[in-house]
Amino acid sequence: MKFPNDFLWGGAVAANQCEGAYSEDGKGLDIQDVMPKGILSGPTAEPTSDNLKLEAIDFYHRYPEDIKLFAQMGFKVFRTSIAWSRIYPNGDDAEPNEKGLAFYDRLFDECHKYGIEPLVTISHYETPLHLAKAYNGWINHDLIGFYERYVRTIFKRYKDKVKYWLTFNEINSVLHQPLLSGGIMTPREELSLSDLYQACHHELVASALATKLAHEIMPDAKVGCMVLAMPVYPLTPAPDDMIAVMQADHFNDFFGDMHVRGRYPGYMKRYFRENGITIEMTSEEERLLRENTVDFVSFSYYVSICEGRDGEAGGGNLLGGKKNPYLKTSEWGWQIDPQGLRYTLNRFYDRWQKPLFIVENGLGARDVLVDDGRGGKTVEDDYRIAYLNNHLVQVGEAIADGVPVMGYTTWGCIDLVSASTAQMSKRYGFIYVDRNDDGTGTLARYPKKSFYWYKDVIASNGAALKA
Repeated sequence: MKFPNDFLWGGAVAANQCEGAYSEDGKGLDIQDVMPKGILSGPTAEPTSDNLKLEAIDFYHRYPEDIKLFAQMGFKVFRTSIAWSRIYPNGDDAEPNEKGLAFYDRLFDECHKYGIEPLVTISHYETPLHLAKAYNGWINHDLIGFYERYVRTIFKRYKDKVKYWLTFNEINSVLHQPLLSGGIMTPREELSLSDLYQACHHELVASALATKLAHEIMPDAKVGCMVLAMPVYPLTPAPDDMIAVMQADHFNDFFGDMHVRGRYPGYMKRYFRENGITIEMTSEEERLLRENTVDFVSFSYYVSICEGRDGEAGGGNLLGGKKNPYLKTSEWGWQIDPQGLRYTLNRFYDRWQKPLFIVENGLGARDVLVDDGRGGKTVEDDYRIAYLNNHLVQVGEAIADGVPVMGYTTWGCIDLVSASTAQMSKRYGFIYVDRNDDGTGTLARYPKKSFYWYKDVIASNGAALKA
């Protein structure tokens, strides 16, 4: 495997899944503070003690220890998010919260101490709760202005500390999980298609506005979009199945097309027309979208799906689809398809001709803490090593195919609370965190076997991978 010399190896987390300290130093509530079961049930009226995210893994207080561990693995980049409600507690405040701004100063300084570049997601499933309750989230046009104020603040504050920015996490998921992704309090079944696509439009305009501001305030910075990538295969070669694949791809490609091309594509205009979907937009918004396209495309990759007339419904992912009879599944029903990552990289580059960044990929599993034989503890996670090795081999193949891949950040490089199920037992990290689903545990950190494997992969720039 030959990776570029400047390839950005690292790992990824989200503020709401790792920081904890949900009400400290002036932070306001966000939607995650009232989602104790993730996407498995509706929000609670107030934060409840069974919500693991309220404390999470206490990264807010323990980040120096964790960043040091990332540095020991050799990270070149660390993807995290800024909790919007740490900066603007209600989302619509006139002035930012200085204590929140100061926390991220300290965090980014700690990264730079070890030569680690921060890759910052501006909005990662962390809409301030007040914006969800008072405005119904991104359905409301006013959120564009609140987001603009927020991004202007953080760009000015961190312009000398952050080179890489992502505007929204998995922006295409708002169609499927409107509360999680869009801060929309109205239940999904009560929303019209016009409601959902109006929310998408508002996020897309806000993303273009953030890109414009970033290029003005930080000329050397790079701004990317972030989509949930899920390659779609036909169940059979029947033409109907191929058309089903094409249509499924359209619903996901739409978001990348808007970020890279800046115009509503014909296939979506037809879908809007035939389904009575109306979107309110101004000529100024259309110009903003057209003139402020992203520098790169980033994405998460976990599974592939199938489409066609027959087949068994898939499970374990946000976008549905049908099961592939040729693939194995994880403990949570996610089908494992390393070659799908190479396919995705090639297809995205063929379509958009932009550099690509894999900012989430990983295996959620029930890890068991055991004695390491040296008086400490570890996890013998050969299954995770195999998963990541096989996916990275396919990244190497895509690079050999001529695809410009900027970097790779594994999801949940340290164990954290799952976004979908709000469990600790669904572990992704190279570092085990001693916390259980019932909230018990010491929060002690223990490097897993995969910690040392990834260290070797980074040190060798991919040469240690096994084809």
